[in-house]
Amino acid sequence: MPRRINALATWLLQLGPDEVATVLTHRRDVADRFLRTLKDLATQLTDSDSVHAAEDTLDQGALDVLAVIVAQGNSGTIDTVCTELRCAVDDFERAFGQLKDRALAWPDGPRLVAVNSVRASGTHGRLTVRPRTPRTRRALEISPIVPAMSTVDGVARLLAHCEQDTFDARYTGGVATVEIRRVAKALRVTDGTLRLWLELGVEAQLLGVDRSRLLPTGRGDEWLGSQPGRRLAALVEAWQRMDWRPEPDQARAALRDYTGAAGLELRRGTLERFSAHEAFADLGELVDDLVWERPAVHDPRATAAVIGEMESLALVAGGALTGLGVAVLEGGDVESAAAALMPAATEKAAFQTDMTAVVNGLPSPELSATLNLVADLEDNDAARVWRMSPGSVRRALDTGLSAEAVLVKLAAVSEAPLPQAVGYQVRDVARRHGHLTVTDVRSCVRAADSALLQEISKSRKLTALKLRFLAPTVLASDRPMAETLEALRRAGYAPTGVDGGDQSIVERIEKPRAPARGERRPERWWRTDLDDVELAQLAIRLVEQERPSVGRGTPRAGAARMLRDQNVFLRDEEVVLLASALVDGSSVEILYASGPRRTETHVVVPTKHLEGVLSVACADGTSREFDIGHVREVALPR
Repeated sequence: MPRRINALATWLLQLGPDEVATVLTHRRDVADRFLRTLKDLATQLTDSDSVHAAEDTLDQGALDVLAVIVAQGNSGTIDTVCTELRCAVDDFERAFGQLKDRALAWPDGPRLVAVNSVRASGTHGRLTVRPRTPRTRRALEISPIVPAMSTVDGVARLLAHCEQDTFDARYTGGVATVEIRRVAKALRVTDGTLRLWLELGVEAQLLGVDRSRLLPTGRGDEWLGSQPGRRLAALVEAWQRMDWRPEPDQARAALRDYTGAAGLELRRGTLERFSAHEAFADLGELVDDLVWERPAVHDPRATAAVIGEMESLALVAGGALTGLGVAVLEGGDVESAAAALMPAATEKAAFQTDMTAVVNGLPSPELSATLNLVADLEDNDAARVWRMSPGSVRRALDTGLSAEAVLVKLAAVSEAPLPQAVGYQVRDVARRHGHLTVTDVRSCVRAADSALLQEISKSRKLTALKLRFLAPTVLASDRPMAETLEALRRAGYAPTGVDGGDQSIVERIEKPRAPARGERRPERWWRTDLDDVELAQLAIRLVEQERPSVGRGTPRAGAARMLRDQNVFLRDEEVVLLASALVDGSSVEILYASGPRRTETHVVVPTKHLEGVLSVACADGTSREFDIGHVREVALPR
């Protein structure tokens, strides 16, 4: 690692301020106001996390070149790389330019060297050229209303299913694949469509998990009661935050915690390629181009699935951005754009003689509330269909409404006068409603002595129990058994608890415990990225202090800094002497540790200093290399 850092630092020393600024621009994560030298920068540039992040920004051609450089052991040349990839020099230069701009690879004389920790490995034997440029045409006015209404309606159907039926979540978190398939079959949609609805609903906080079951939240009730435009806007806002990565060919659980921001980058990068003025003639060509441009982020199936998501949310239609898509991309008013896009909610329903009510379009909150009160949702395809039944009518009467009040509510939302069959059914159910009554009893107090129960029922200390007689030997309590037992004991009685089989219950006294506070998460400190001006200023400062001007010094200052970093034995005056000889081409005498407890003295002319190795010309005309760290003394020749 040290030698590779030194090689990178040596290459950086050859760059001008503009070139160093380019590196900093592409590697902003290492740009720090407190960098002192180019070697400090080189050390940061070789950090494995930073290197991997930079690799993820490369296109496929640059990855191919990087893989060959690594495969050739950092000893290949332009000719050997081009031969292996069977590519022209121009194609190589374009790809290699990306590597140099990110300090992932650089030229060392004729050799090509890659930084440590790169993951690129293996090649296909040929440089992957950019696919055909996606064809475009003038954007046409194509309405995205139908897919948007389908998505909004689908999330509403999912909320209704979670309220009326079970949708189980695992105790470890998330929803299992088998459960997704079961509910998708019940809702008559594909697994991928249901998963999108599910992730949107949870991200928008319309759904939550309670005791391993998915249920609508209070925000979900508010969402159902809002206009279609606001509903769509809430889903679009949630879509922008989703970090899961769609994988259509794999059975995947939903609502999992995902690390990183792969899903966010995938969705944002795909959306940014669309325009409101030009439409892509073939979305398949766009997918191929995105996959080549950012293979670390895009793959064909996931990118195609994301485009499908954008179409279902009315962000894209006919290969171009909609007004809503422009608002999302430019950070505009998403709710206003969604409201302008979506039609107003339907206020009326068509009641049929077969006891159904048909609604074309999305029903208004008032219409949905009325129909959900008196009927059951039966169909959600092209139109929403509710069906009235004796059970659904009874449900409305249970709320305290009379038959006439129910009919008035239905007439208020009907397009035409109600069919007679509707009135007949509502009145028929009302005639039989309430023949039986049921009272709620939380617990019962029983005794063989009715006089004792009379005494208890009149006790002022037991008023909170709201005791009432069900029979001469049975009192009903409004409190659960545990609270009733405790109240009776405080009043001076000695009751015992029994279960449903009249068996005595053995009571265990539980010690009170406070709930655990939950794990405290460490606070994260986020460094503010440098802007372009600050990056340029940092690059100039680093280059100038390594290459001082004539008035401030000579290039030997930079050489002295490098030598000092690589040798801890030499005194400062010896470092300066060796640096001067390296710059001026003069002779010096060095004491070199050639083995354990063995040293040699040589009079040499330093010619080159690279990667911690000093190349010299000896007095006998030969050339040698010495490890800088093994030099023990430097002096003028005697």
